[in-house]
Amino acid sequence: MGGMIVGEVPVQAGDLPAVTGSPWALARRRLLQNRVAMTMVGVLVVIVALCLCAPLYARYVAHTHPFRSNLDGSTIVNGKTVPVMRDSTTGLGLGVTPIGPTWDLHHYFLGADSQGRDVAARLLYGGRNSLLIGTAAALISCAVATLIGLVAGFFGGLVDGVLSRLLDVVWAFPVYLLAISLSTVLIARGVSFGPFRLESGSLLLPIAIIGLVYIPYVARPIRGEVLSLRQREFVEAAIGLGASTWRLIWSDILRNVVTTVIVFFPLMLAIDMLTEAALSFLSIGVQEPNASWGTIILDGQDLLYTRPAVAIAPGIAIALTVLALNVLGDGIRDALDPRAKVRRRD
Repeated sequence: MGGMIVGEVPVQAGDLPAVTGSPWALARRRLLQNRVAMTMVGVLVVIVALCLCAPLYARYVAHTHPFRSNLDGSTIVNGKTVPVMRDSTTGLGLGVTPIGPTWDLHHYFLGADSQGRDVAARLLYGGRNSLLIGTAAALISCAVATLIGLVAGFFGGLVDGVLSRLLDVVWAFPVYLLAISLSTVLIARGVSFGPFRLESGSLLLPIAIIGLVYIPYVARPIRGEVLSLRQREFVEAAIGLGASTWRLIWSDILRNVVTTVIVFFPLMLAIDMLTEAALSFLSIGVQEPNASWGTIILDGQDLLYTRPAVAIAPGIAIALTVLALNVLGDGIRDALDPRAKVRRRD
């Protein structure tokens, strides 16, 4: 009896899922398809671009010096020359009140502060410092935390015990209390490293302080992930094949935890910017003549009832930047680990 020939059923191209490209390419594609995350990227690009253009705005548009007192200055409003500081009309009428927002980009767009300085120009300059401190501190936290997490999780034993206890010591302090304590001591006296000295006004001090206090918040989850990876089959197989410690850490462990570090970075950037604003508001962060969004809020504290824009403008800038960073961080997490979105829905 002759054998039966079973005919092959043709398979259309659309019947199989098209999975092409590297995991990084797939993650980038998923991120680009996330409209909310891409909108937040656009918001961040606009904020960063405006802050980087601060010198151009101050010199060529507003024609003002954002760090120089201008109590006797004048400006133009509706074609008329008016003083920047006006006689107070509240209470007993004593003292002066800075000019309010003119909504004219060339003449005190957001008004003046108590020193007669252009708030809009200072807002852009302050944003540069806030973004710089937040970014640098987040880089320090993530880099040092990644190193500590890799070493502690991979080697275990005594090394893990010592590093974990050090992280626990820092973790035991309330983060703002620790940051305030370090800022009060270091910024008041400055820091000396042999022939090098950091003065109290150096931006490196708040960068180092904020970067230090948040190391445990990143190092602990990375250590836990490394401990889990250390027991995986592919690591055991690499050890059995005689792979060196350096190769194991670099090729097998780090490449699997780098996605976690990438997800943490925008979130830490947002937290670091909030911490910097809090320290600067307490006068133990960014020091004069520098400015940040926190110092501008401090400048507007006494003007809340007469010129609220001085404090509200940097507050809105901080809230918008932090919101964009948090939403972007969620989008990056969903792009790198699509299962995280499914677990949240469950």
